[in-house]
Amino acid sequence: MNHFHRGPDGALWAEDVPLARIAAAVGTPTYVYSRATLTRHFRVFDAAWAGVDHLVCYAVKACSNLAVLDVLARLGAGFDIVSGGELARVIAAGGDPAKVVFSGVGKTEAELEAALTAGILCVNVESAAELEQLDAVAGRMGVRAPISVRVNPDVDPKTHPYIATGLKRNKFGIGWSEARDTYRRAGELAHIEVVGLDFHIGSQLKETAPLVEAIDKAIELVDTLTADGLTIHHLDVGGGLGITYREEAPPSPDEYAQKLIARLGDRPLRVVTEPGRVIVGNAGVMLMRCLLTKRNGDTDFVVVDAGMNDALRPALYDAWHGLEPVAAPRAATRTVDVVGPVCETGDFFARDRELPEVVAGDLLAMRSAGAYGFAMASNYNSRRRPAEVLVDGDGFHVVRDREEIADLFASERVLPEP
Repeated sequence: MNHFHRGPDGALWAEDVPLARIAAAVGTPTYVYSRATLTRHFRVFDAAWAGVDHLVCYAVKACSNLAVLDVLARLGAGFDIVSGGELARVIAAGGDPAKVVFSGVGKTEAELEAALTAGILCVNVESAAELEQLDAVAGRMGVRAPISVRVNPDVDPKTHPYIATGLKRNKFGIGWSEARDTYRRAGELAHIEVVGLDFHIGSQLKETAPLVEAIDKAIELVDTLTADGLTIHHLDVGGGLGITYREEAPPSPDEYAQKLIARLGDRPLRVVTEPGRVIVGNAGVMLMRCLLTKRNGDTDFVVVDAGMNDALRPALYDAWHGLEPVAAPRAATRTVDVVGPVCETGDFFARDRELPEVVAGDLLAMRSAGAYGFAMASNYNSRRRPAEVLVDGDGFHVVRDREEIADLFASERVLPEP
């Protein structure tokens, strides 16, 4: 469930605010998030683990706006980060560093120092080299670094290959056959404290069977490590639960949680999860305005003011997003390609899509845009990134201003005169 709906006028609203009002005030393209949806999604996901010691760490990479992080921090969320910049965002938004886990295959020493200084919950170590690097950093700082080893269980998540992360050919984590030796080495290092075990097999997961296979392997390893004399305090099962973009029917948070809880038995393990898309994906839309329509050959085009730099998923993954008029839809329909102004043939939002008739000036909303929407935006073609707006009941707040043209090159310099 989300809080984007058709109002009494037939137009699309976010909570109690017509989206057309936001576009009139802020312009387009603009991302719009719903606080009520963020809150509901987090609470439903968190409640699925009721009765089990757990921590829900929102995956910041999905949508890192400070207002979104602030809403989730107030709800008690922890955070899964993959960079020092994301850690700084979490802290700026009021997040608790003690509820932060730090993932990623290429952490710098400066990032590790910042994480240890902040007092985060855990570093998810993804290679033997990183383990040694972290021990050296912690030694220089005179502290012990809490770690989980991210183990690659070689499980096929049955998702898009670009977002599959748990196969042995992927760059993530430590191979299954090397995991026990890595933990043994961690136990020998003076400035490392083993606290958990971590896995994450991929994103936009649409079934539980791969997760069950992965957690069974992880629990087997936990038991082996316990027999080796190591105490594993928490099991990080990653994130990746899918959402509905079109016709997908991913498991509910409750079904997902219960399947994994059933595998834990009576082991005294805290469960850490890293949901991102399932929290924020359907909590956001992107507004765009039709600039013109045209016909080339047999194809009708709707040209909008948003481009692939504003929302990359269709071009990068050939991802499908719902598109609909913001105003009450016209009865007549047409099969069109919805495209942007960027100089790439890959700059499209829909191909061969049947839509209610769209004319110049009409507003369109791209649905399910909260996750990996603005977070992947760029300034390609020297285009300004969109504004971001958070709706809260019958009001809305601009939580990121649209960039000005001068912002695009404010940090650049021309060469001095010879």
